[in-house]
Amino acid sequence: MILRRVAVATLLLLGACTAPEPAPGPREPVVVTLGDSVPAGTGCECVPFPDRYAGLLSPGAASVNLAEPGFTAADVREQVGTTDVRDEIRSATLVVVMAGANDMAEAFDAGEDYPETARAVRSTVSSIVDTVHGEHDGPVDVLVLGYWNVVRDGAVGLDTYGAEGLEEAKRATRYCNDALREAAERSGATYLDTSAAFASDPTGFLGPDGDHPNAAGHEAIAALLYDHR
Repeated sequence: MILRRVAVATLLLLGACTAPEPAPGPREPVVVTLGDSVPAGTGCECVPFPDRYAGLLSPGAASVNLAEPGFTAADVREQVGTTDVRDEIRSATLVVVMAGANDMAEAFDAGEDYPETARAVRSTVSSIVDTVHGEHDGPVDVLVLGYWNVVRDGAVGLDTYGAEGLEEAKRATRYCNDALREAAERSGATYLDTSAAFASDPTGFLGPDGDHPNAAGHEAIAALLYDHR
């Protein structure tokens, strides 16, 4: 220790440069999530999938879950226009967007034509992703998530809508997911269909309402996102 102190003092006297500081290590992930009741974890009383996913990425990762129950795609677009949310977006290394189910569910419940709603979802989600990119000087990963169903599914869905109604719900979901995939492609994001996280019968992954994931469902979605990274 004495010799080291002497050497340092001698270098300083000679006007030598001090050793450069070590380069900072890789930045810990910051996952910012925008969307509706699914990523918000409604009805689960569990750790929602965005938080689980961040934990899988790194023990030091941060999850900023800004998803809100009942939000449509337009609600999310309005949300990202606020100063506080834009500040959070700028801190993100990854932004997850999951919105559009409530838009399409309204069309399903009203018996309306799906193409018009799908076009609105596509345009709005594209705008959301563009806003995210606009808040970053460099590239940022944006993941747009699709749905296994925009309304109830599994045993509850079958009991609620009947076999024919459940098929119609799946049709509405396809319109929604196609719009989300196209929005991702147009805006430079990545699209991921979360139906791959569920079995052919999603009943075991859904809560009592048949609409929102239970703990197993959130765990499955987080694993899907992690495997996709």
